[in-house]
Parts: sequence; C-alpha cells; structure tokens
Amino acid sequence: MKMMVMAVMLVAVAAGVSGCNTMSGVGRDITGSAETVRGWF
Repeated sequence: MKMMVMAVMLVAVAAGVSGCNTMSGVGRDITGSAETVRGWF
C-alpha cells in the first residue's frame, strides 16, 4: 500500500512539473496519469 501511495504521488508530481500552463492542460495530464495508474491494476 505504501508503494502505491508513493507511485501515485510521483505521478502527480510529474504531471505538475510537466509544464502545463492552463487548467485544461492540467486536467488532461491528471486524467492521463490516472489512466496510467488504473492500467497497472
């Protein structure tokens, strides 16, 4: 469980650092990250 939380946090940080300038860009990044994490299960 601890590794899962770390993985999700890492994905969230990566999405934030990716350089999105607009809220829609942030939304797309979060959605893409969530889909990636969902794919792990």
